[in-house]
Amino acid sequence: MPSVSTVQPAQAGEEPAEARRTAPVELLWDLVFVFAVTQVTTLLRSDQTWAGFGRSMLVLALVWWAWSAYVWVTNAQDPDSPLLRASLLVAGGVIFIAGLAVPHAYGSEGALFAIAYAIVRFGHLVLYADASRRGNASLSAIAGFAVTVTIGMSLLIAGAFMTGGWRVGLWVAAAAIDYAGPAWLTRERLRGLQRVAVEHFAERYGLFVIICLGESIVAIGLGAQTHLLDAEIVVGVALALVITGELWWSYFGRFAATAQERLRTVADPVLAAADGYSYIHLLIVAGIIVFAVGAREAVADVSGDLSAPARLALCGGIALWMAGSVAFRARMVGTVGWSKLAAAAACLLWFALSGGVAAWAVAAVLAALLAVLLAYEQAREVPAGAV
Repeated sequence: MPSVSTVQPAQAGEEPAEARRTAPVELLWDLVFVFAVTQVTTLLRSDQTWAGFGRSMLVLALVWWAWSAYVWVTNAQDPDSPLLRASLLVAGGVIFIAGLAVPHAYGSEGALFAIAYAIVRFGHLVLYADASRRGNASLSAIAGFAVTVTIGMSLLIAGAFMTGGWRVGLWVAAAAIDYAGPAWLTRERLRGLQRVAVEHFAERYGLFVIICLGESIVAIGLGAQTHLLDAEIVVGVALALVITGELWWSYFGRFAATAQERLRTVADPVLAAADGYSYIHLLIVAGIIVFAVGAREAVADVSGDLSAPARLALCGGIALWMAGSVAFRARMVGTVGWSKLAAAAACLLWFALSGGVAAWAVAAVLAALLAVLLAYEQAREVPAGAV
Protein backbone atom coordinates (compact mmCIF):
# COMPACT_ATOMS: atom_id res chain seq x y z
CA MET A 1 0.00 0.00 0.00
CA PRO A 2 1.33 3.48 -0.81
CA SER A 3 2.36 5.73 2.04
CA VAL A 4 -0.02 8.42 3.23
CA SER A 5 2.25 11.14 1.88
CA THR A 6 2.33 10.09 -1.75
CA VAL A 7 0.29 8.00 -4.14
CA GLN A 8 1.88 6.98 -7.41
CA PRO A 9 -0.31 7.84 -10.40
CA ALA A 10 -1.52 4.91 -12.44
CA GLN A 11 0.60 4.01 -15.40
CA ALA A 12 -0.86 4.13 -18.90
CA GLY A 13 -3.48 1.43 -19.26
CA GLU A 14 -3.49 0.63 -15.52
CA GLU A 15 -6.73 0.53 -13.52
CA PRO A 16 -7.19 0.22 -9.78
CA ALA A 17 -7.75 -3.32 -8.56
CA GLU A 18 -11.50 -2.97 -8.68
CA ALA A 19 -13.15 -1.08 -11.55
CA ARG A 20 -15.37 1.52 -9.95
CA ARG A 21 -18.86 2.40 -11.14
CA THR A 22 -21.21 5.09 -9.87
CA ALA A 23 -22.80 4.16 -6.56
CA PRO A 24 -26.51 4.86 -5.85
CA VAL A 25 -25.65 7.43 -3.20
CA GLU A 26 -23.60 9.32 -5.80
CA LEU A 27 -26.61 9.45 -8.14
CA LEU A 28 -28.69 10.92 -5.33
CA TRP A 29 -25.92 13.43 -4.70
CA ASP A 30 -25.92 14.37 -8.39
CA LEU A 31 -29.66 14.99 -8.43
CA VAL A 32 -29.42 17.34 -5.46
CA PHE A 33 -26.46 19.14 -6.97
CA VAL A 34 -28.10 19.54 -10.34
CA PHE A 35 -30.91 21.38 -8.56
CA ALA A 36 -28.33 23.92 -7.40
CA VAL A 37 -26.86 24.12 -10.90
CA THR A 38 -30.21 24.63 -12.60
CA GLN A 39 -31.14 27.32 -10.08
CA VAL A 40 -28.64 29.36 -12.04
CA THR A 41 -31.21 29.46 -14.86
CA THR A 42 -33.57 31.27 -12.50
CA LEU A 43 -30.81 33.70 -11.59
CA LEU A 44 -29.98 34.31 -15.25
CA ARG A 45 -33.61 34.71 -16.32
CA SER A 46 -34.08 37.40 -13.69
CA ASP A 47 -31.32 39.56 -15.16
CA GLN A 48 -30.64 38.95 -18.85
CA THR A 49 -27.88 41.54 -19.14
CA TRP A 50 -24.16 41.03 -19.59
CA ALA A 51 -23.65 41.86 -15.91
CA GLY A 52 -26.36 39.37 -14.98
CA PHE A 53 -24.76 36.76 -17.21
CA GLY A 54 -21.41 37.28 -15.52
CA ARG A 55 -22.89 36.98 -12.03
CA SER A 56 -24.80 33.85 -13.01
CA MET A 57 -21.73 32.19 -14.50
CA LEU A 58 -19.75 33.03 -11.36
CA VAL A 59 -22.27 31.16 -9.20
CA LEU A 60 -22.30 28.29 -11.69
CA ALA A 61 -18.50 28.10 -11.56
CA LEU A 62 -18.59 27.87 -7.77
CA VAL A 63 -21.28 25.18 -7.67
CA TRP A 64 -19.61 23.18 -10.44
CA TRP A 65 -16.28 23.25 -8.66
CA ALA A 66 -17.80 21.85 -5.48
CA TRP A 67 -19.48 19.01 -7.39
CA SER A 68 -16.29 18.23 -9.28
CA ALA A 69 -14.28 18.17 -6.06
CA TYR A 70 -16.56 15.45 -4.70
CA VAL A 71 -16.15 13.40 -7.89
CA TRP A 72 -12.44 13.34 -7.20
CA VAL A 73 -12.72 12.38 -3.56
CA THR A 74 -15.34 9.68 -4.18
CA ASN A 75 -13.02 8.31 -6.88
CA ALA A 76 -10.44 7.79 -4.13
CA GLN A 77 -12.88 6.45 -1.53
CA ASP A 78 -14.40 3.05 -0.87
CA PRO A 79 -17.96 3.29 -2.28
CA ASP A 80 -19.25 1.16 0.60
CA SER A 81 -17.67 3.36 3.25
CA PRO A 82 -20.24 4.50 5.85
CA LEU A 83 -18.31 7.76 6.18
CA LEU A 84 -18.62 8.42 2.44
CA ARG A 85 -22.34 7.70 2.40
CA ALA A 86 -23.04 9.81 5.47
CA SER A 87 -20.89 12.67 4.16
CA LEU A 88 -22.63 12.72 0.77
CA LEU A 89 -26.07 12.69 2.37
CA VAL A 90 -25.20 15.51 4.77
CA ALA A 91 -23.40 17.54 2.09
CA GLY A 92 -26.35 16.95 -0.25
CA GLY A 93 -28.71 18.52 2.26
CA VAL A 94 -26.40 21.49 2.75
CA ILE A 95 -25.90 22.09 -0.97
CA PHE A 96 -29.66 21.91 -1.45
CA ILE A 97 -29.96 24.84 0.97
CA ALA A 98 -27.26 26.66 -0.98
CA GLY A 99 -29.22 25.96 -4.17
CA LEU A 100 -32.36 27.45 -2.66
CA ALA A 101 -30.37 30.62 -2.00
CA VAL A 102 -28.88 30.85 -5.53
CA PRO A 103 -31.62 33.06 -7.09
CA HIS A 104 -30.98 35.67 -4.37
CA ALA A 105 -27.28 35.03 -3.86
CA TYR A 106 -26.47 38.63 -4.74
CA GLY A 107 -29.19 39.93 -2.48
CA SER A 108 -30.54 39.00 0.92
CA GLU A 109 -29.49 35.33 0.82
CA GLY A 110 -25.83 35.78 -0.06
CA ALA A 111 -24.60 34.83 3.42
CA LEU A 112 -26.71 31.68 3.46
CA PHE A 113 -25.34 30.63 0.08
CA ALA A 114 -21.72 31.34 1.01
CA ILE A 115 -21.78 29.62 4.40
CA ALA A 116 -23.59 26.53 3.10
CA TYR A 117 -21.22 26.33 0.15
CA ALA A 118 -18.15 26.63 2.39
CA ILE A 119 -19.41 23.81 4.62
CA VAL A 120 -19.65 21.56 1.57
CA ARG A 121 -16.16 22.48 0.39
CA PHE A 122 -14.59 21.80 3.78
CA GLY A 123 -16.47 18.50 3.97
CA HIS A 124 -14.66 17.49 0.80
CA LEU A 125 -11.34 18.07 2.54
CA VAL A 126 -12.41 15.85 5.44
CA LEU A 127 -13.18 13.02 3.04
CA TYR A 128 -9.82 13.50 1.34
CA ALA A 129 -8.02 13.37 4.68
CA ASP A 130 -9.73 10.04 5.34
CA ALA A 131 -8.72 8.79 1.88
CA SER A 132 -5.10 9.73 2.57
CA ARG A 133 -5.24 7.89 5.91
CA ARG A 134 -6.27 4.79 3.98
CA GLY A 135 -3.40 5.27 1.53
CA ASN A 136 -5.67 6.19 -1.40
CA ALA A 137 -4.63 9.83 -1.81
CA SER A 138 -1.54 11.97 -1.31
CA LEU A 139 -1.58 13.98 1.91
CA SER A 140 0.93 16.52 0.56
CA ALA A 141 -1.24 17.22 -2.50
CA ILE A 142 -4.33 17.60 -0.31
CA ALA A 143 -2.48 19.98 2.02
CA GLY A 144 -1.46 22.06 -0.99
CA PHE A 145 -4.95 22.83 -2.25
CA ALA A 146 -6.46 22.87 1.27
CA VAL A 147 -4.68 26.19 1.68
CA THR A 148 -6.32 27.68 -1.41
CA VAL A 149 -9.72 26.26 -0.40
CA THR A 150 -9.42 27.94 2.99
CA ILE A 151 -8.41 31.29 1.49
CA GLY A 152 -11.13 31.07 -1.15
CA MET A 153 -13.88 30.20 1.32
CA SER A 154 -12.78 33.01 3.64
CA LEU A 155 -13.11 35.50 0.78
CA LEU A 156 -16.46 34.01 -0.23
CA ILE A 157 -17.93 34.41 3.26
CA ALA A 158 -16.43 37.88 3.63
CA GLY A 159 -17.93 38.90 0.31
CA ALA A 160 -21.37 37.67 1.40
CA PHE A 161 -21.43 40.45 3.99
CA MET A 162 -20.57 43.08 1.39
CA THR A 163 -22.87 44.58 -1.22
CA GLY A 164 -22.69 45.46 -4.89
CA GLY A 165 -19.32 45.39 -6.56
CA TRP A 166 -17.50 44.42 -3.37
CA ARG A 167 -19.41 41.16 -3.13
CA VAL A 168 -18.85 40.34 -6.79
CA GLY A 169 -15.16 41.23 -6.59
CA LEU A 170 -14.49 39.11 -3.51
CA TRP A 171 -16.44 36.18 -4.96
CA VAL A 172 -14.47 36.39 -8.21
CA ALA A 173 -11.26 36.35 -6.18
CA ALA A 174 -12.54 33.39 -4.14
CA ALA A 175 -13.36 31.38 -7.25
CA ALA A 176 -10.08 32.28 -8.95
CA ILE A 177 -8.02 31.19 -5.95
CA ASP A 178 -10.00 27.98 -5.46
CA TYR A 179 -9.66 27.06 -9.14
CA ALA A 180 -6.00 28.03 -9.17
CA GLY A 181 -5.10 25.67 -6.32
CA PRO A 182 -4.87 22.42 -8.29
CA ALA A 183 -4.47 24.15 -11.66
CA TRP A 184 -1.23 26.02 -11.11
CA LEU A 185 -0.12 26.36 -7.50
CA THR A 186 0.02 22.63 -6.78
CA ARG A 187 0.04 21.14 -10.28
CA GLU A 188 3.16 19.06 -9.75
CA ARG A 189 1.74 17.69 -6.53
CA LEU A 190 -1.52 16.99 -8.34
CA ARG A 191 0.19 14.35 -10.48
CA GLY A 192 0.52 12.14 -7.42
CA LEU A 193 -2.85 12.96 -5.85
CA GLN A 194 -4.45 9.57 -6.45
CA ARG A 195 -5.01 6.85 -8.99
CA VAL A 196 -7.88 7.58 -11.34
CA ALA A 197 -10.55 4.89 -11.66
CA VAL A 198 -11.21 5.79 -15.29
CA GLU A 199 -14.63 4.17 -15.78
CA HIS A 200 -16.02 5.73 -12.63
CA PHE A 201 -14.53 9.15 -13.37
CA ALA A 202 -15.75 9.43 -16.98
CA GLU A 203 -19.12 7.95 -16.08
CA ARG A 204 -19.68 10.53 -13.34
CA TYR A 205 -19.15 13.46 -15.67
CA GLY A 206 -21.19 11.86 -18.44
CA LEU A 207 -24.10 11.24 -16.08
CA PHE A 208 -23.97 14.83 -14.90
CA VAL A 209 -24.17 16.07 -18.49
CA ILE A 210 -27.20 13.82 -19.06
CA ILE A 211 -28.92 15.07 -15.91
CA CYS A 212 -28.31 18.68 -16.92
CA LEU A 213 -29.77 17.99 -20.35
CA GLY A 214 -32.74 16.45 -18.57
CA GLU A 215 -33.18 19.64 -16.58
CA SER A 216 -33.16 21.62 -19.83
CA ILE A 217 -36.11 19.45 -20.89
CA VAL A 218 -37.84 20.48 -17.67
CA ALA A 219 -37.21 24.13 -18.61
CA ILE A 220 -38.81 23.48 -22.01
CA GLY A 221 -41.83 22.01 -20.26
CA LEU A 222 -42.12 25.03 -17.98
CA GLY A 223 -42.10 27.29 -21.02
CA ALA A 224 -44.89 25.25 -22.58
CA GLN A 225 -47.07 25.58 -19.46
CA THR A 226 -47.64 29.24 -20.18
CA HIS A 227 -50.06 28.40 -23.04
CA LEU A 228 -52.66 25.87 -24.06
CA LEU A 229 -51.16 22.99 -26.01
CA ASP A 230 -52.00 24.12 -29.53
CA ALA A 231 -50.13 23.23 -32.71
CA GLU A 232 -47.65 26.11 -32.36
CA ILE A 233 -46.63 25.08 -28.84
CA VAL A 234 -46.23 21.46 -29.90
CA VAL A 235 -43.97 22.53 -32.79
CA GLY A 236 -41.91 24.74 -30.48
CA VAL A 237 -41.51 21.98 -27.90
CA ALA A 238 -40.61 19.45 -30.60
CA LEU A 239 -37.90 21.70 -32.02
CA ALA A 240 -36.43 22.38 -28.57
CA LEU A 241 -36.41 18.66 -27.80
CA VAL A 242 -34.75 17.92 -31.14
CA ILE A 243 -31.96 20.38 -30.31
CA THR A 244 -31.53 18.82 -26.87
CA GLY A 245 -31.26 15.38 -28.45
CA GLU A 246 -28.73 16.68 -30.97
CA LEU A 247 -26.59 18.11 -28.17
CA TRP A 248 -26.71 14.72 -26.46
CA TRP A 249 -25.68 13.01 -29.70
CA SER A 250 -22.78 15.39 -30.30
CA TYR A 251 -21.29 14.39 -26.94
CA PHE A 252 -22.27 10.75 -26.49
CA GLY A 253 -22.47 9.59 -30.09
CA ARG A 254 -18.78 8.81 -30.17
CA PHE A 255 -16.77 11.35 -28.27
CA ALA A 256 -17.45 10.40 -24.64
CA ALA A 257 -16.18 6.85 -25.20
CA THR A 258 -13.16 8.12 -27.13
CA ALA A 259 -12.19 10.49 -24.32
CA GLN A 260 -12.58 7.73 -21.74
CA GLU A 261 -10.27 5.43 -23.69
CA ARG A 262 -7.72 8.20 -24.11
CA LEU A 263 -7.81 8.90 -20.36
CA ARG A 264 -7.01 5.25 -19.80
CA THR A 265 -3.78 5.46 -21.84
CA VAL A 266 -2.34 8.97 -21.24
CA ALA A 267 0.92 9.33 -19.34
CA ASP A 268 -0.55 11.75 -16.75
CA PRO A 269 -4.15 10.61 -16.14
CA VAL A 270 -4.66 12.89 -13.13
CA LEU A 271 -3.68 16.02 -15.04
CA ALA A 272 -5.68 14.98 -18.11
CA ALA A 273 -8.74 14.29 -15.95
CA ALA A 274 -8.39 17.62 -14.16
CA ASP A 275 -8.02 19.61 -17.37
CA GLY A 276 -10.50 17.77 -19.58
CA TYR A 277 -13.24 17.05 -17.09
CA SER A 278 -12.98 19.33 -14.05
CA TYR A 279 -12.11 22.52 -15.92
CA ILE A 280 -13.25 22.22 -19.53
CA HIS A 281 -16.56 20.51 -18.77
CA LEU A 282 -17.66 23.70 -17.05
CA LEU A 283 -18.04 25.22 -20.53
CA ILE A 284 -20.22 22.30 -21.64
CA VAL A 285 -22.47 22.53 -18.57
CA ALA A 286 -22.65 26.33 -18.89
CA GLY A 287 -23.77 25.87 -22.49
CA ILE A 288 -26.64 23.66 -21.32
CA ILE A 289 -27.72 26.16 -18.67
CA VAL A 290 -27.65 29.12 -21.05
CA PHE A 291 -29.44 27.13 -23.77
CA ALA A 292 -32.13 26.11 -21.27
CA VAL A 293 -32.91 29.77 -20.57
CA GLY A 294 -33.26 30.53 -24.28
CA ALA A 295 -35.27 27.37 -24.98
CA ARG A 296 -37.75 28.17 -22.23
CA GLU A 297 -38.27 31.69 -23.60
CA ALA A 298 -38.59 30.37 -27.16
CA VAL A 299 -41.28 27.86 -26.23
CA ALA A 300 -43.14 30.38 -24.07
CA ASP A 301 -43.40 32.80 -27.02
CA VAL A 302 -43.07 30.38 -29.92
CA SER A 303 -44.70 32.55 -32.58
CA GLY A 304 -43.36 35.89 -31.37
CA ASP A 305 -40.07 37.68 -31.79
CA LEU A 306 -37.52 36.65 -29.20
CA SER A 307 -35.79 39.43 -27.32
CA ALA A 308 -32.10 39.80 -28.11
CA PRO A 309 -30.99 38.35 -24.73
CA ALA A 310 -33.28 35.31 -25.10
CA ARG A 311 -32.16 34.76 -28.69
CA LEU A 312 -28.52 35.06 -27.62
CA ALA A 313 -29.11 32.52 -24.85
CA LEU A 314 -30.63 30.09 -27.35
CA CYS A 315 -27.93 30.49 -30.00
CA GLY A 316 -25.05 31.32 -27.68
CA GLY A 317 -25.75 28.41 -25.36
CA ILE A 318 -25.30 25.97 -28.24
CA ALA A 319 -22.16 27.81 -29.36
CA LEU A 320 -20.76 27.61 -25.83
CA TRP A 321 -21.50 23.88 -25.73
CA MET A 322 -19.63 23.44 -29.01
CA ALA A 323 -16.69 25.52 -27.79
CA GLY A 324 -16.46 23.33 -24.69
CA SER A 325 -16.59 20.20 -26.82
CA VAL A 326 -13.78 21.50 -29.04
CA ALA A 327 -11.62 22.34 -26.01
CA PHE A 328 -12.33 18.90 -24.50
CA ARG A 329 -11.30 17.17 -27.70
CA ALA A 330 -8.15 19.26 -28.00
CA ARG A 331 -7.07 18.34 -24.47
CA MET A 332 -7.95 14.67 -24.60
CA VAL A 333 -7.18 13.82 -28.23
CA GLY A 334 -4.89 16.64 -29.35
CA THR A 335 -6.79 17.67 -32.48
CA VAL A 336 -9.10 20.57 -33.30
CA GLY A 337 -12.78 19.94 -33.99
CA TRP A 338 -13.12 22.31 -36.92
CA SER A 339 -16.65 21.14 -37.74
CA LYS A 340 -17.87 22.02 -34.24
CA LEU A 341 -16.08 25.37 -34.38
CA ALA A 342 -17.86 26.08 -37.67
CA ALA A 343 -21.17 25.10 -36.10
CA ALA A 344 -20.53 27.43 -33.14
CA ALA A 345 -19.72 30.30 -35.52
CA ALA A 346 -22.87 29.55 -37.55
CA CYS A 347 -25.01 29.69 -34.40
CA LEU A 348 -23.60 33.09 -33.47
CA LEU A 349 -24.07 34.33 -37.03
CA TRP A 350 -27.68 33.17 -36.96
CA PHE A 351 -28.17 35.13 -33.73
CA ALA A 352 -26.94 38.27 -35.49
CA LEU A 353 -29.23 37.69 -38.49
CA SER A 354 -32.38 36.45 -36.76
CA GLY A 355 -33.68 39.64 -35.21
CA GLY A 356 -37.43 39.86 -35.86
CA VAL A 357 -37.67 36.17 -36.78
CA ALA A 358 -40.30 34.08 -35.00
CA ALA A 359 -38.97 31.93 -32.15
CA TRP A 360 -39.98 28.67 -33.82
CA ALA A 361 -38.05 29.63 -36.97
CA VAL A 362 -34.95 30.53 -34.94
CA ALA A 363 -35.11 27.11 -33.29
CA ALA A 364 -35.76 25.35 -36.60
CA VAL A 365 -32.61 26.78 -38.19
CA LEU A 366 -30.54 25.82 -35.13
CA ALA A 367 -31.93 22.28 -35.26
CA ALA A 368 -31.04 22.10 -38.95
CA LEU A 369 -27.50 23.38 -38.32
CA LEU A 370 -26.92 20.72 -35.69
CA ALA A 371 -28.40 18.04 -37.95
CA VAL A 372 -25.93 18.99 -40.68
CA LEU A 373 -23.07 18.85 -38.18
CA LEU A 374 -24.05 15.40 -36.92
CA ALA A 375 -24.57 14.08 -40.44
CA TYR A 376 -21.17 15.41 -41.51
CA GLU A 377 -19.39 13.85 -38.53
CA GLN A 378 -21.20 10.56 -39.06
CA ALA A 379 -20.30 10.53 -42.74
CA ARG A 380 -16.62 11.03 -41.97
CA GLU A 381 -16.57 7.69 -40.11
CA VAL A 382 -13.53 8.80 -38.14
CA PRO A 383 -11.96 5.93 -36.18
CA ALA A 384 -12.27 5.99 -32.40
CA GLY A 385 -9.61 8.19 -30.88
CA ALA A 386 -9.71 10.82 -33.64
CA VAL A 387 -13.26 12.14 -33.29
